[in-house]
Amino acid sequence: MKATSSNVIRVAIQRPLYKLLDYNYDQSLVIVPGMRVRVPLGNTKITAIVIDVNVTSEITKLKSIIEVIDETPLIDSSLLTLLKWASRYYFHPVGEVIFHALPKGLRKGKALPKLKQWRINSQALNAFLVSNSLDKLKRAPKQYAMFQLLKETDCDEYLLEERIGSTWKNILKQLEKKGLIEACHIDAPPVAKRENKHSEQQSTKQRKLEQEKSTIVLTQEQQNCIEIIGDRFAEKKPKPVLLYGVTGSGKTEVYFHTIAGILKKGKQALILVPEIGLTPQLLLRFKQHFSSYAIAALHSGLTDKQRLQNWLGAKSGIIDIIIGTRSAIFTPMKNLGVIVVDEEHDASFKQQEGFLYHGRDLAVKRAYDLAIPILLGSATPSLESLYNAEQNRYKLLRLKNRPGTRKRPKMGILDIRALALDAGMSDLLIKEVRQHIEKGQQVMLFLNRRGFAPVLMCPACGWHAVCRHCDIGMTYHASSHKVICHHCGLEETVGKACSECGNKRLTTQGQGTERIEKVLMTHFPNTPVIRIDRDSTSRKGALEKKLEIVKTAKPVILIGTQMLTKGHDFPNLTFVGILDVDQALFSMDFRAHEKLAQQIIQVAGRAGRGEIKGNVVLQSSQPEHPLLLSLLNTGYFQTATHILNERQVWNYPPYGAQALIRVSATKPDAGFNFLNRLSDDLKTITEMLEKTVFMLGPIASPLAKRSDRYRFQLLFSADKKGALHQILEMALPFLLTYRKTGGIRWSIDIDPIDFL
Repeated sequence: MKATSSNVIRVAIQRPLYKLLDYNYDQSLVIVPGMRVRVPLGNTKITAIVIDVNVTSEITKLKSIIEVIDETPLIDSSLLTLLKWASRYYFHPVGEVIFHALPKGLRKGKALPKLKQWRINSQALNAFLVSNSLDKLKRAPKQYAMFQLLKETDCDEYLLEERIGSTWKNILKQLEKKGLIEACHIDAPPVAKRENKHSEQQSTKQRKLEQEKSTIVLTQEQQNCIEIIGDRFAEKKPKPVLLYGVTGSGKTEVYFHTIAGILKKGKQALILVPEIGLTPQLLLRFKQHFSSYAIAALHSGLTDKQRLQNWLGAKSGIIDIIIGTRSAIFTPMKNLGVIVVDEEHDASFKQQEGFLYHGRDLAVKRAYDLAIPILLGSATPSLESLYNAEQNRYKLLRLKNRPGTRKRPKMGILDIRALALDAGMSDLLIKEVRQHIEKGQQVMLFLNRRGFAPVLMCPACGWHAVCRHCDIGMTYHASSHKVICHHCGLEETVGKACSECGNKRLTTQGQGTERIEKVLMTHFPNTPVIRIDRDSTSRKGALEKKLEIVKTAKPVILIGTQMLTKGHDFPNLTFVGILDVDQALFSMDFRAHEKLAQQIIQVAGRAGRGEIKGNVVLQSSQPEHPLLLSLLNTGYFQTATHILNERQVWNYPPYGAQALIRVSATKPDAGFNFLNRLSDDLKTITEMLEKTVFMLGPIASPLAKRSDRYRFQLLFSADKKGALHQILEMALPFLLTYRKTGGIRWSIDIDPIDFL
């Protein structure tokens, strides 16, 4: 006998299960999808998210829930729908997907903290005024400013952060000691009321800032884009807009004007950026422009408490603008009105571990579900987005010029085939660097390889440092005198002699950013040489300190990896040197040319953003390679069109669809046998679909061993995504029933962008 539908709920738990669980509950309880409940599972008690209520269960004897944690849904119905869709599309367990969207504390079942608001204690204020203590308070200007602000209106912590700054907590404590203010828990204020409150709270200084912002003269291109975006966004089902603007063309100004119209309607904005490093500078620009709105960040660099507070502020409607990395797409927002995806082409939007989603694609899906506008911006749009524009799914807008007299940099190739190199740099390149430094300008050299050298070896016996966990070369880091595996993180101190033959003269091959830094310091002893990579910016605040030096506009030489390729604006940087582009020219990855073209254009775009025209030099031993010539002679758009045509011939994405089933195991044969069995079981199915779906493999992954695990993959390629999902739905039951001997782990990667 089935359990009745009137007292059964269906929940998702944070376990790798592809199914939901049913539980009984007391009908007197008010339970709504999106709420958390505590349920028994075996001998444990765990937190679960309610997916559906009043369902009919196939199981006759059900356990009952233990308690209801939330008074209202933690995840609203539209976001819950998106998460369930993402689980199906990416073939990832639904519970893990939904819990991925929650801050850490809420995943563990902690009670939802209530928002605090501070206000003047009217009784204490009267006594304070009677005692003529107001003059004493004026002697503490910060306390007095806080007091005056709270006299005008009640404030939550987000508004206090905007008005007072980071010291607001200490100032509050002083006023609380005096008994002048009191805290209370609040519900989120109505959005319309909050909008009026913003207007009332604008000080003279803020109004002055608004006037200064209004004096920024937009180019005709920017104005045209803003008008077209406004028309598109006014539609009932607005089509995504792809803003393709050359570096330095003022895409952010277009974002500002677009978002301003949404905020005036009392709605919220969600801004996605690919990396944490871009968040602080973008956050600062947004705070300067939208000084009367509450703005917060969401990314992994925040503490758990900060992330929870900002998440809660967005959910309640108190925060107007959220700026975050890919996981911010799952932020519940009370009245979301627009989504902006900056640098939409960036591979960092694709999660590479666990739940393998793409933040940009889910942003488009979320905007579609809510029927709200979405703006995708980039100087080097992804081929997928350009294809969608070609198919009329997106509206393509172009910003072809930089504002005012600023021109795009001059780009050229330096043939290094017959030149002597010092740490990968030719004399001609160093001469070019010297000329710009002597003119009081700034220089940037780009090499996407950190460390001192990629190879440490013994010239006597041929030994070289290899990671024992990954069977791949380790990178030598001179600053720590260690070799480090950039895949598993293994670190080993370099001995005084070769471990194989005892030779005391070990040598290095190749170069990384550390080596470039050392050589440049010898050539330019009186010029600051600033290295920016993951090693040099690992400490909190290190990146900001380095960038502050650059912002002084004094002559400096920047050396960096891809951390420097986007988002940064250095007006006095006039020369960019790109040291090594050859490796990607002959990569077996069909995306390599797209990635290289994007990287070159993004790096080149750092030059000449001020009044002086920039100059960019690419060092290459392949100066006649078609990709490089196309980029320099026709630009990114024509190059991307050519790459798209090549993809169409081979039915590669975006024309076809791909998925990878990856397997890793502790034993070399276990992973291969696991995938080989799956391949055999699916052969009959693929023969039925042979005209639309193809299997390649199983084969060893390009990085065949990582962290003592042997890795294999099976590639599925299809004409249409429907056929691809059809075969994966058939493959999933097989995967779930196979015995996982040999420490087997497997995952399904839909729309893979990294085949390592």
